[in-house]
Amino acid sequence: MPVRYCGEPLRYGIFDPTGNITALVESAVAVADQPAVAASVMCEHPEVEQVGYVRFLADAAPDGVRVELRMAGGEFCGNATMSAAAAYASWAGVEGGSVLVRVSGAAEPVEVRLQAEGDGSFAGAVHMLWALAVERVRLAWGDTASDLPLVRMEGISHLVIEPESPFFALLEDRAAAEQAVRAWCAELGADGLGLMFLEGERSELTMTPLVYVPGGDTVFWENSCASGSSAVGMCLATRRGSAVELDLHEPGGVLRVESTPQTGETWLHGHVCAR
Repeated sequence: MPVRYCGEPLRYGIFDPTGNITALVESAVAVADQPAVAASVMCEHPEVEQVGYVRFLADAAPDGVRVELRMAGGEFCGNATMSAAAAYASWAGVEGGSVLVRVSGAAEPVEVRLQAEGDGSFAGAVHMLWALAVERVRLAWGDTASDLPLVRMEGISHLVIEPESPFFALLEDRAAAEQAVRAWCAELGADGLGLMFLEGERSELTMTPLVYVPGGDTVFWENSCASGSSAVGMCLATRRGSAVELDLHEPGGVLRVESTPQTGETWLHGHVCAR
């Protein structure tokens, strides 16, 4: 049954950015109604992990923005930003170039570079804004307390959990992990919180992302997480004091991160296609 809003069929498309299935709604929806409408879309399409509301601009705004995107929970999402830029490129009939996206959770427009691949998909690179802070915080769960790396970003924050952490055991107890991410998000006062379970060697890193967004009351074991991947890049680059290039193998595929702490530059590379 088609999703409707104010009596009219909802106009939306579904995109696949490295398995992090994203619905982009083109119909105008009041901000107060967006979480409920997003829930209806995800009920109709159980594979969808997140919903954003998008508007394309025929003429660029004074700051060069061509796309406006608001996530249902008001958070920032790198994969949705890449998807919105690709949707704009298809709408405008262009095969690539640079697209500026104004997105929730980001104070400045986000640049996305696209290149059509001939099969309807795009290779994309998102210029991720550098973290507000890369620090360590002490958290507790059950009888365990330990320090974890925290990457505070605009619109969302991420904890990086590696095998040496006692909290890595949460990867095997997903119900407990989902409770922990909700509790820690509230404790940290974050707009959204991801737990990035990271393991392996630098040349073969595996990442399993869990993301909670209180604004939409959603918690997902995501197939890929662009902001979480970027957070891992920033965390490791800061720890090492030098630039890193990482291929992160996630459930939905591989995301590549290039992060340079000296310049504050991070680029997230992936692919996106319409479904």
